[in-house]
Amino acid sequence: MNSRFTGSDIPVTQALTWQQQLANTVNSAQELLETLKLPDNLLKGAEQGANDFAIRVPRAFVARMETGNIHDPLLRQVLPFIDEQNPPPKGFVLDPLGETSSNTTAGIVHKYKNRVLLIVNGSCAVHCRYCFRRHFPYADNQLSRQQWREALSYIQERPEINEVILSGGDPLSSSDGRLFELIQQIESIEHVTRLRIHSRLPIVIPERITHELMTRLQQSRLQVIMVVHANHANEIDAYVGKALLHLHKSGITVLNQSVLLKGINDNAQSLIDLSERLFEFKTLPYYLHLLDKVVGAHHYDVSEEKAVEIMMQIQATLPGFLVPKLVREIDGEHSKTLIPLS
Repeated sequence: MNSRFTGSDIPVTQALTWQQQLANTVNSAQELLETLKLPDNLLKGAEQGANDFAIRVPRAFVARMETGNIHDPLLRQVLPFIDEQNPPPKGFVLDPLGETSSNTTAGIVHKYKNRVLLIVNGSCAVHCRYCFRRHFPYADNQLSRQQWREALSYIQERPEINEVILSGGDPLSSSDGRLFELIQQIESIEHVTRLRIHSRLPIVIPERITHELMTRLQQSRLQVIMVVHANHANEIDAYVGKALLHLHKSGITVLNQSVLLKGINDNAQSLIDLSERLFEFKTLPYYLHLLDKVVGAHHYDVSEEKAVEIMMQIQATLPGFLVPKLVREIDGEHSKTLIPLS
């Protein structure tokens, strides 16, 4: 039975399946603080934040954090700090991307003409504190069989849609049976040619990238793109690297998107290291998002001016194919908005 030991010296048993890891996450502020030997004075703020948006962290992700370091870049993505309780600045809202108005059919968010986002479920393996969907009405998008048919009919009736994006929650937190059935139904829609899967699981529980999943995706007539989400090089240990390589060797295009986060990756060197680490495992940087202005996440915000300054430093260091596009998503726009660097 193999165990991994990383920055926090917390063993994570590799014999556990991804389902077992998903069912046994850290869900309390007290456990997270005690596990990482962090000061008790963080507990009150963390518990208050958890009342608004629950804590959920896979133990494999906790194992990559440094014991005793309250500035650890992985910890700061998942632990509620007292800053969350401060009144948000003007412009921070519950639905910063206006997804509710694009969610007229249960399970469907249709903002862009030729692609549609399908909410597979409302469950995530990890609750990131900056999540723009932390207030999304997932309860209204838990689909019955009939609603699944209606969502797929919505796609079938619109021949301009050639790409379906599986999102959530996290689509890979669904069972293989449910996921494979959904993929089969999408494949039956002739005008759909691409399947994009947005998932944090390959990063936080890399064991989700199983032989069975890869075999099914390889068999698809659709061109499959996996968009993973890592914000810092420390998230990518050897096990994550193995999962990313497995995706690549299976013929799947693997891209990464990040969010620019104050106190986590808001400096050029952190993002350079991330791009280099991703490419070591055949994954290309895709987007670097400015923070979506969601209530509860204002303390992560980095100004556009500073973001441009950081990007100029990255451009001066990395080859173009390792430089992510700096973007902001604006409610009502028909695509991501590229931020000009000059």
